Amino acid sequence: MSPRTNPRTPAVMIQGTGSNVGKSLLVAGLCRLFARRGLRVLPFKPQNMSNNAAAVEGGEIGRAQALQARAAQVPASVHMNPVLLKPETDRRSQIVVQGRRFGLLESGAFGERQSLLPWVLESFAHLSREADLIVVEGAGSPAETNLRKGDIANMGFASAAQVPVVLAGDIDRGGVIASLVGTHAVLDADDRRLVRGFLINKFRGDPGLFDEGLATIAGMTGWHSLGIAPWFAEAHKLPAEDALDITTERKTNALLRIAVPILPRIANFDDLDPLKLEPDVDLTMVPPGVPLPADADLVILPGSKATIADLAFLRTQGWDIDLAAHLRRGRKVLGLCGGYQMLGRTIADPDGLEGPPGTIAGLGLLDVDTVLTGDKAVRPVLARHAQSGEALSAYEIHLGRTTGPDAAHAPFSVKGEPEGAASAEGLVLGTYLHGLFSADGFRRAFLKSLHPHAGDSPLHYEAEMERILDALASHLEDHLDTGRILAIAQEGV
Repeated sequence: MSPRTNPRTPAVMIQGTGSNVGKSLLVAGLCRLFARRGLRVLPFKPQNMSNNAAAVEGGEIGRAQALQARAAQVPASVHMNPVLLKPETDRRSQIVVQGRRFGLLESGAFGERQSLLPWVLESFAHLSREADLIVVEGAGSPAETNLRKGDIANMGFASAAQVPVVLAGDIDRGGVIASLVGTHAVLDADDRRLVRGFLINKFRGDPGLFDEGLATIAGMTGWHSLGIAPWFAEAHKLPAEDALDITTERKTNALLRIAVPILPRIANFDDLDPLKLEPDVDLTMVPPGVPLPADADLVILPGSKATIADLAFLRTQGWDIDLAAHLRRGRKVLGLCGGYQMLGRTIADPDGLEGPPGTIAGLGLLDVDTVLTGDKAVRPVLARHAQSGEALSAYEIHLGRTTGPDAAHAPFSVKGEPEGAASAEGLVLGTYLHGLFSADGFRRAFLKSLHPHAGDSPLHYEAEMERILDALASHLEDHLDTGRILAIAQEGV
């Protein structure tokens, strides 16, 4: 495909009155909608903050942007999310720029993000040369005026790139009139002029009941209403961006119960999404203060952005004691990435990548040791499950190397080389592979290893994701003025 030559590529930015108003899904739905109309649509998020990442082009971006690329039916690119902040503590985040580890950002230096704007604009220009339309996602809210100086995520980007804005409000949480009108009130005049319309998201009930509300918002802001998007019931089936969005419902008739402790820096938790959709599986996310359920057939230790700190947290919760009891009952444990590292004898951090240099004791459930190193592995892989022979596509995102005698019992292979580790009796498994449960064949074989009658469901995970993205696009097309949204992108500022 040849690059575009027109001087300006149409673009529109979806900002929100707050976090979790549904920006990511709105962008995904619009990407699929306009792609179905024959446009080459590319998603873009200047700055994301998430530990849920995807491996693309040898680098990493926020998982939400990978989903949006899928919705747009284009390959994901590191330029779709040029700045990714991955929280390591409450006051420090790792900075990933154009897919590569760049450094650390302390909370007190948040205003220094402005120095990253040239990379953001470079990536936006790169995408602009290849697109008919760019749909941009903001982060948080533009109403946080204390963060406006140095902002690259919302109005700072929109102003620099001269991209018009559509503001989304979440009526489900209440106060949507105040949040939209209040955002108008606190924005300065230049930023306010960038906003070309607003929409209401997550409405339950008869939208006609909010006609007066729309008129009030339009009258007090001068912004054009672009419609009301009702609650999209299948949204929870798509990968979540924020750990706060992890929700599961008890399935009392399921054949298997899988328990997952919620760690403070849980990462790549979309690994669990296919299990959540399996009718034979009751996936239980265990919050702090709650013991691991004694009737669990499997405990999964998930990925972590701060393995050493999350291991200490796991111990303070007494989950290490629960794991020991779980194994005495003859049940299995699976560690994914950081969870795999926790299962070993020791974790060494000689360069202080996660804190003071040193070595700590792991859970000792696998005869392996991990050394955290600065060279970060970020790559897609083709793997094979040793027990079933099933092939699967997966990816790796991790710091550190894990070796030891139990690696001789590796549950997977990559290019013929062993990957991961397993205890001699096979009850404890560990792997660096992410996304493995998306492979239908492997997932079914793995579930059958836990229960002979599990894994017989007709779930085809990737096909189900496509169906839901199409349904989301149709949902937005039915309820929003998408013609006007496209016109806003074409008109510019």
